This record gives sequence, structure tokens and C-alpha cells, in this order.
Amino acid sequence: MKQEKLQYHILEAQSGNQLAFNAILNEFWDQVYHFQLSRNIDPFDAEDICIQTFAKAFDKLATYNSEYKFTTWLLSISKNLHIDLIRSRKKSEWFSNHLEENEEVVDDAVTFEDNENYELQQKRLSESIKRLTETHQRVVTLRYFDELSIAEIAHKMEQSEGNIKVLLLRARRSLAENLKNYS
Repeated sequence: MKQEKLQYHILEAQSGNQLAFNAILNEFWDQVYHFQLSRNIDPFDAEDICIQTFAKAFDKLATYNSEYKFTTWLLSISKNLHIDLIRSRKKSEWFSNHLEENEEVVDDAVTFEDNENYELQQKRLSESIKRLTETHQRVVTLRYFDELSIAEIAHKMEQSEGNIKVLLLRARRSLAENLKNYS
């Protein structure tokens, strides 16, 4: 994509034009995805990070400085999300190992409160998903519960991969909003 056309799409996307968002996503998806794969990450996580990258980029599009290459900005967002993923997994792994070392001290029995908390979280998630449109419910279920790839979802829903990427992006945003407003 030529620089002038990219700048036009960025300005349009900043004003809320969904077609401009789609054009940017379709233009740069493969580059971000392959960047993640080159970091020795599995394809499912790479797709997830791509979705998060574009969600964050679109939310922060106003902060993009056109003096720098758009791909550099986009890949730095993606790299930082990957680092966050590694950190959270290391923290989780450390915590898990630490618990194993001190097994005699840790009471791993599920308490009534733990169970009640888990059930409340599950209810909250379920209710928030039910508030999504039927299409968003389906794409979220296929991706996060059935653990299908974007290509598999596209085939199953008889849509292009680009449409599925956009649907996932919008569904995640709507779900986050529903969870935030859950009462």
C-alpha cells in the first residue's frame, strides 16, 4: 500500500470509517502474523496476538506519528503484547512451581468461596456472551471454546478470513464492554 493511501486510510479509520479499518487490517495482518510466528509462538497464540494488536492499534490510532513507518509502530505493539504474554506465562509457571515446592503448606482443596466465585465468573461470562449479536456469539464460541483457527472459522461460517478477523475484533470489544457493564 502506498504511503498516501495508507495515510488516507489512517485518517478515515480515526474518524470511525469501518472500511478503512478493514483495509488496514487486511493489508497488515499477514505481516503481524508472520512476525509473531517468527518469534516461535504457536499459530493459535499468533492469531490471538494479532487480534489484540489490531484492537490496540485501532484504539490508539490517534497516537500514531506519521513521521515513522506504520509497520514499525504496529509491530512494536505486537512485540509488546508478546512480551506481556511471556511474562504472564512465566509468572504463572513460577507460581505453579513455587506451589509444588511448598506442597505440604498449600491447601489446594477447593473451598466453598472458590467454587462460588468461579460459578459467579462463569455466569457473568455466559450472560455477557448472550448479550452479543448471534454472529459475534458464534465467532467467540468457535474461537475460544471450540479453539478453531481463523481459517477453520472462515470455512465453517462460509466467510473470508478477513471478515472473521474483523468479526473477532468487534466481538472481543463488545464482550469486554458487556463484561465491564455487567450488573
